[in-house]
Amino acid sequence: MTASAKIGKQKGLAAVANSDGVVAALAIDQRSALRSLFARAMNIPAENVPDESLVQFKESVSSVLTPHASAILLDPEYGLPAAARRAPGAGLLLAYEQTGYDKNVPGRMPRLLDRWSAQRLVDAGANAVKLLLYYSSRSSATVNNIKHAFVEKIGAECADAAAPFFLELVSFAEGMDEKGLDFARIKPEIVSAGITEFSKQKYRVDVLKVGLPVNLSLVAGSPAADGEPLHSRQEAMNLCLQAASCARIPFIYLSEGVSIATFQFGLELASEANSNFSGVLCGRATWKDGVEVFVKKGGTALQDWLADEGVRNIESVNRCLISATPWFNFRNAAVGS
Repeated sequence: MTASAKIGKQKGLAAVANSDGVVAALAIDQRSALRSLFARAMNIPAENVPDESLVQFKESVSSVLTPHASAILLDPEYGLPAAARRAPGAGLLLAYEQTGYDKNVPGRMPRLLDRWSAQRLVDAGANAVKLLLYYSSRSSATVNNIKHAFVEKIGAECADAAAPFFLELVSFAEGMDEKGLDFARIKPEIVSAGITEFSKQKYRVDVLKVGLPVNLSLVAGSPAADGEPLHSRQEAMNLCLQAASCARIPFIYLSEGVSIATFQFGLELASEANSNFSGVLCGRATWKDGVEVFVKKGGTALQDWLADEGVRNIESVNRCLISATPWFNFRNAAVGS
């Protein structure tokens, strides 16, 4: 990578982080998941949810909550109007992948948005490019070889565009319910393996976006606890530290759709374990309850809800980032590397 590309990546990372070098970002690049929330609130099929509802909701979230975030993650399909509504000084990440995956193809293979490239995302205003990848160390070598090559190509594309590459790893195992006990038993292994693999320099990933390595509803003392715990608090902390020790590049946590209280609990575990995470990209935990407000009461009510409950949610997450590690403390940061 050229010196100018490295400088460009470092500028991009600085733009999406706060002044301490910590990513305190808001994620609302959801498309099918957001459409499902609207469908439930509207009591209609997801395919009947108007696109304009997604656009307007994202705009409101961006305008009200980005003054409290270092950046916002959006999609170029419905999120560009929201990007224009973000607070001055808030960075912008844009998603490169199509939403969801083809259930008729084994392995949850990645697909890119048509008519977009890393350079086009940068030209649209992105300070960084994000790619979501479903990844399991238990998938076949054939499936994972395809995914490895795919990420290498995107890494090279981002390097050419001098754009930081954020890789979001969504852990899964074929034939298992990701919220079930069987998957919870192997989740630490799969999260750690993904971090280990994509920390390798050949992928040119700048920041990994990962879930906590435990199912938080199965940790003793969790606000989401339901039945007999799988992990004690100390065991969960040990697993957080174990996964974190696999990282050779900065990594941040995603909320995986849990409640705000549960996500805070997870961040507290990671902090107490001295996990060296560099921040968050927090999505539904912050704003999902606003969907029903918008559907039932309209845009003004949503703005009021976001200004109250939404801000309280995002600030509660921000308080959990006091002990986060600045991205530039990683030796391999922004060398893409």
